[in-house]
Amino acid sequence: MTPDPDPFEQGERAAREGIPAEANPYQDGSEQHALWATGHEKVAGAIEANESEGS
Repeated sequence: MTPDPDPFEQGERAAREGIPAEANPYQDGSEQHALWATGHEKVAGAIEANESEGS
């Protein structure tokens, strides 16, 4: 039996895979939507910071 997927981790994975934030699969306004968006922004922000440093 597998546990329910973690929306935060799904958002992080989506950002690493280059999936845009608009692709959030959860209903807008739900807790899962907010968690997914937070995870996505965390990774996307780190990626952008690294790119701006010229890495």
